Amino acid sequence: MQKLKLYGFNNLTKSLSFCIYDICYANTNDSQNSYISYIDEQYNAIRLTKILKKTCSIIGANVLNIFHQDYEPQGASVTILVCEEPINSDKINILNNKIISSSVLAHLDKSHICVHTYPESHPQSGICTFRADIEVSTCGIISPLNALNYLIHQLESDIVTIEYRVRGFTRDIYGIKHFIDHKINSIQNFMSEDIKSMYDMVDVNVYQENIFHTRMLLREFNLKNYLFNIHLKDLKKEEYTHIINLLWKEMREIYYGKNMSIIDSNSCNI
Repeated sequence: MQKLKLYGFNNLTKSLSFCIYDICYANTNDSQNSYISYIDEQYNAIRLTKILKKTCSIIGANVLNIFHQDYEPQGASVTILVCEEPINSDKINILNNKIISSSVLAHLDKSHICVHTYPESHPQSGICTFRADIEVSTCGIISPLNALNYLIHQLESDIVTIEYRVRGFTRDIYGIKHFIDHKINSIQNFMSEDIKSMYDMVDVNVYQENIFHTRMLLREFNLKNYLFNIHLKDLKKEEYTHIINLLWKEMREIYYGKNMSIIDSNSCNI
């Protein structure tokens, strides 16, 4: 699409939202608690802040403000306010990882990136699930789709649900409204080939509303990477089959958004 000549600011809001899930099996309460602690440390607020700051760099956004928080007993949140225009370093102060501006620089262009984490486990089944909820919302010419592949790779997930929506409108110099300023018919258009080869994907798009939705499910996995404090060689054949079934059941329930009966592992890739 040829670059639009606009009257004033680009007023379109572009929002990219992720729900990313990681599944694991831990067969004792102690192992489940250890897994929660491990995930909580692996995805603590400091590391998540680094991921989001890199995301800002990829999409060409400038950081205005950072807030991060680790929660008790588990979970973390990070929020970053961003703008399109470079920040005048003479007019800002940095205190406790927060950038405090003395001017209202690029106020109309401000956007945000945030992440929240939700580790949990089920004491009876042994299934542990980690969910990260990420939103990259931008205004103007900044495109959150540029960070798509980076975020998927960073969080190495089994199931991903992605929503992309363009809201509002902007006017060109002739006064004509434009409700989207780039070509898109699927979020998959912006994914790398290596990611697309790893996942089964389905789209649910509402083109007239500029709403795009993609669900992703890992095609195959190696069981040894899904066991926490358990050695694969110590599993009996029936235990191996049972755990495979539990993991696939959990993944498919999340992917399809409904509870299912236990499935036959013979029909799954392992």
